[in-house]
Amino acid sequence: MTEILLASSTVDITPPPGHPMGGYLARGEAPAVGTLDPLQATVFWLSTDDDPGVLWLSLDALAVDTALARTLSQAVGRATGIPSDRVLVCASHTHAAPLGWTGSLHPAMPGERDPTLIESLTAAVAESAAGLSDQRVPVDLSWCVANVKGLGSNRNRQDGLHDTTAGVVTARPRDMESPARTAALLVDYACHPTVLGPRSQVWSADWPGSARRSLAAALAAVDDPRTNESVPPVVAFLQGAAGDSSPRFVRRSRDYAEVARLGALLGGAVLQAIQMDAVTVPPARPEIHKTVVRIPTRERPMLETSRQLLAEATEKLAGTEESPQERLRRTRLEGAFALRSLGSAELPEQLDLPLTVVTLGDIAWVHLPVELFASFGLRIKDASPFPVTRVIGYTDGYAGYVSDAGGYQEGCYEALMSLLDEGAGDMLVRESVALLEEARQGAATNATTTS
Repeated sequence: MTEILLASSTVDITPPPGHPMGGYLARGEAPAVGTLDPLQATVFWLSTDDDPGVLWLSLDALAVDTALARTLSQAVGRATGIPSDRVLVCASHTHAAPLGWTGSLHPAMPGERDPTLIESLTAAVAESAAGLSDQRVPVDLSWCVANVKGLGSNRNRQDGLHDTTAGVVTARPRDMESPARTAALLVDYACHPTVLGPRSQVWSADWPGSARRSLAAALAAVDDPRTNESVPPVVAFLQGAAGDSSPRFVRRSRDYAEVARLGALLGGAVLQAIQMDAVTVPPARPEIHKTVVRIPTRERPMLETSRQLLAEATEKLAGTEESPQERLRRTRLEGAFALRSLGSAELPEQLDLPLTVVTLGDIAWVHLPVELFASFGLRIKDASPFPVTRVIGYTDGYAGYVSDAGGYQEGCYEALMSLLDEGAGDMLVRESVALLEEARQGAATNATTTS
């Protein structure tokens, strides 16, 4: 019988104030003046005695480019003794994190990599991962899907497509003295962490951080009373296909009280699902499958087209800056500026995007280095041969937005900002499903061979 081992950890990676923040064109390179709540890096590692398994490293960061992902995966590999290609580096996409971890992610977004910040981040992550190999414990896993209401929606159309589900893996130690204790959670949900707006100049994990804290506190409080233990579990968060999902139409304010409220909505939905809907995950060795997808970049826009879009977007500005409709108008203007910058940018003809599928029995996670629109994420899930499939973005690199046809027709911000060809979404769906099918076939072959 396969025995699943877990090791997990969390470490504070908050930089000191004074460094430029990433996330909003409207903020420019304004520096952070303080910390609202800590930025964290979380390790969730599943393995077996005879296989290193898969390790998720999730960061409260705007993004991870390929260089940063490589640096961190190698550091974690050295610290744990597992191959670096078994490490997935994922960003929560908070817009209140350092710009210096990645530097510029788009020709319209200035910024420089900060070697000091990267060195400090890498050291903290490596220290947190050190010794985890000896701390692995046997666990029982359960799975559930939570329905989350009121946290996010389609950010371009209030009635637009949006995936309201959150996937949840719960790991409990195989310990007869404390059978109720939760050791760690792996939670995914798709929604931009953009409660705090461009005027905010404090580090923050935004609502994912609030959700993690609420879950950790609640689960620690219900530990087995026979042991008198109240050890908070590690809660790792993965950002889903959130390219066109955000709290824009549901947030009530842009302050920390709203960060806490929305985070609690996710936490509450997850807790209810764990209690009511969780099913046991039969022991199965975690598997990882990788490929590289070559996607053409977009054609250079005509100067006249960019000028016309700028003029139209500028003319439509009106009203309260933070209202949803005004945010749509302002982001469209930002997108028009970004499109103009692409006219003089020297993009390569194509980008190589890493694509990874992780499987755990009948559960699969597809990891992509993009901000994928919800329609594409749902298409991947519908076409997957696995009974349960979750689609995760912002992993092992960053190639920007992948808009669907509707976004291009509307000329939304995400479509104007995109670095990739309009057919990128269809290509990523096709390649994701092909890798899922390969993984499913491999699992079936292994099961037949084992039996």
